[in-house]
Amino acid sequence: GSDRIESDKKAVAVSRLVDRYRRHGHVMAELNPLQFGTGYNPELDFHYHGLTMWDLDRKFYVPHLGGSDQVTSLRNIIDILRKTYCGYIGSEYTHILEVEERSWLRDVMETSLNDPELNKEQKRRILHKLNQASAFEEFLHKKYIGHKRFSLEGADTLIPMIDYLLERAGDYEITDLVLGMAHRGRLNVLVNTMGKSYKKVFAEFEGNIDPESAMGTGDVKYHLGTTAVHKTKDGKKINLMLMPNPSHLESVNPVVEGAARALQDKDGKKKSREKVIPLLIHGDAAFAGQGVVAETLNMSQLEGFSTGGTIHLIINNQIGFTTLPKDGRSTEYASDLAKTILAPIFHVNGDEPEAAIQSIKLALDYRQKFGKDVVIDLICYRKHGHNEGDEPAFTQPYLYKEIQDHPSVRERYTRQLVKRGELTKKEVQQIFDEFDELLEAAFKDARKAGNIGQLTRDHLKREELSQNEWKKHLPDTRFDIQKLKEIGLKLNTLPQDFDGNPKLLRILAKRSEITDKNQKKIDWGLAEALAFGSLLTEKHSVRLTGQDTERGTFSHRHSVLHGTAKDQVFVPLNNLQEDQATFEVFNSLLSEFAVLGFEFGYSSLRPETLVLWEAQFGDFSNGAQIIIDQYIAASESKWRQTSGVVLLLPHGYEGQGPEHSSARLERFLQLSADNNIQVANCTTPAQYYHLLRRQALRISKKPLVIMTPKSLLRHSKVVASIEELAEGSFHEVIDDASIEDASSVKRIVFCSGKVYYDLLDQRDKEELKDAALVRLEQFYPFPDESIRAVLDTYSNATDIIWCQEEPENMGGWRFVKPRIDELIGESKTAYAGRVASASSATGSVKIHEAEQELLVREALGLDSES
Repeated sequence: GSDRIESDKKAVAVSRLVDRYRRHGHVMAELNPLQFGTGYNPELDFHYHGLTMWDLDRKFYVPHLGGSDQVTSLRNIIDILRKTYCGYIGSEYTHILEVEERSWLRDVMETSLNDPELNKEQKRRILHKLNQASAFEEFLHKKYIGHKRFSLEGADTLIPMIDYLLERAGDYEITDLVLGMAHRGRLNVLVNTMGKSYKKVFAEFEGNIDPESAMGTGDVKYHLGTTAVHKTKDGKKINLMLMPNPSHLESVNPVVEGAARALQDKDGKKKSREKVIPLLIHGDAAFAGQGVVAETLNMSQLEGFSTGGTIHLIINNQIGFTTLPKDGRSTEYASDLAKTILAPIFHVNGDEPEAAIQSIKLALDYRQKFGKDVVIDLICYRKHGHNEGDEPAFTQPYLYKEIQDHPSVRERYTRQLVKRGELTKKEVQQIFDEFDELLEAAFKDARKAGNIGQLTRDHLKREELSQNEWKKHLPDTRFDIQKLKEIGLKLNTLPQDFDGNPKLLRILAKRSEITDKNQKKIDWGLAEALAFGSLLTEKHSVRLTGQDTERGTFSHRHSVLHGTAKDQVFVPLNNLQEDQATFEVFNSLLSEFAVLGFEFGYSSLRPETLVLWEAQFGDFSNGAQIIIDQYIAASESKWRQTSGVVLLLPHGYEGQGPEHSSARLERFLQLSADNNIQVANCTTPAQYYHLLRRQALRISKKPLVIMTPKSLLRHSKVVASIEELAEGSFHEVIDDASIEDASSVKRIVFCSGKVYYDLLDQRDKEELKDAALVRLEQFYPFPDESIRAVLDTYSNATDIIWCQEEPENMGGWRFVKPRIDELIGESKTAYAGRVASASSATGSVKIHEAEQELLVREALGLDSES
């Protein structure tokens, strides 16, 4: 019996050893090009499990080893495991919960011992791409000393990796690859992956500007994007799109995901998720440090945001500017965050191109099979400082002494190939010489071209468009009244077996009656639904996301109806007619930054779709400020990247406190220039309806920011008739229709948004006849001609007031005053509103009411001393 127990013990020990290798083998893998030796884990030592030298030649049964059940010697078992898990690739995959994924990865890795089995031709190609990567950087370093270029040197392996990815993607019939990356290596990717001409890059370094491209402000070369087509050696074509991005590291991640999803949705088939791949290239410090990384990973499996799996490639140069990993993260690896979504992670030694190729092969195959994210942590080093004007020896003298003496990947790989007899020295030299000649010729060419032209003052002047000019390009937003009534009926008709919430059914019945009987009772939510419905029948799809947008924060939308029976869901907007476009609405994850980034990326590649993002409350958009500042407001100017994304930002002072009052209108106005965005604050459902239709139908796309209401959603005066929606258009300014004699008006009160209704109530109560209330419905582009017309109409007015609910240092005041004054020809516009304040609103309802009454009375001149 004791022999039996002894042999059982040994069998258990072996099985435990196998498990530890699969789990922790990465600790002893040779991953760091700058270090000899590896980490140590006692559990990977067979002695630790009670096995001895004498057991090495004993045979054991191991299920699923190297792809099949085996009875083999312990020596052989350890050999298979060490080669697979402790070579130049360290795999982390045992945290994955899905058994199928885990077994698949295990079998693929153990059968190949993690060797990609490349033929001579493929090895030549790796060397060729490595040489392109290195020689290009060295050439720039020689010719343009001290120019910022964020060199890839030390991580050159990236270029052959992407090349292999594209070649293999061809075998999968992949049609598009959408790339996002920070600065390091961008120029290298532009020329050696995207095929941008070397001459063009050199010309940019020479400072040659094409005056035609100077319209707009442009951007520095390591921020720019481009598109290209990669032809595989089998003649397959893959569209490449490298998204432009600012210095806000990782902010491009959600933008790339949105763009990829837009391309996938163009086909309208789930299948197309496999045909379009997002590839995100990260820095190690940024991947661990930037919150948007976590937000974007969190989107990866959500129905509204999934893109069928992203390949993440971390260029891990083991330093962030001057900060070492020990100061840059609390995790063991730069990639640890990806474990939150149970993604497989492959750490790979950047000095070993063939191992790197194996990791990208595993990544692509896994992504195509399981439709999930996968991460490669390419551990390498950075040859120069953070940028080329930076001296790394100030802060990391030891590290940089080692890097200076370290042979390049190209040198190492060349030696390997020659030593293994896979290429001769002569063949290698030929590869190098050809490329050197090519660079030299391109350089001479760029020098010869000289400056293309002189920049004149005219190139640098940028005019604001007048109202008449920008209105020329706006579409007709009218819609057939009969069709609109039909849509109104369909929106509120439920399937026979639908068992809805009784309160909800009453709301729908009421809406149905309103459109049916032509009552002037169409509220904000219904007007929005009718706008969407009319667009869908005209084949414009609509995509709306945000926190709790399906129902709407204020229970005003109800775009997805839930039956009381389990899982009964009905979306009326998708049931209007046979051949309509699709309406997609998704409650988003609790993120602003990543979700708005996603919608920006989506809208920029699907201009025919109306894309909207709604903030739960307007000022929550400040969680996405980077996207607003860097992309939405400036992308057309910097990168010629247009977008028609719509921001719906609930705004209005109703005593709900500092965080639920202001959408920070002033911030958007401060960003307005060059006709870049549209900023509106509508006061009627008809205005909102026409504005949405205008946005979807206009040809030249501009982002649209709308301050949307809260209390006005159910205000008895905030209503429209079906005629107003079918006919008419959006009015940038609404004059006072109640004034019978314009010459008797002494006071013009300009205002915007909800405060108009407070002013109206007070004026009617006091029976004032000499004050006109004029609504500014669109702040930007500023409607100068409409305002001038108002001023001309009330030419006897002596007092011109801007009234707002926001504190004086916020809202529209500082934007509007100089513009109205310019039209009057003197500084005359006076202010009525809250006093300047650090916080956007008071938290006390009592104080709020007192302030509100005061500003309304002040605006109407009721409390003046006279």
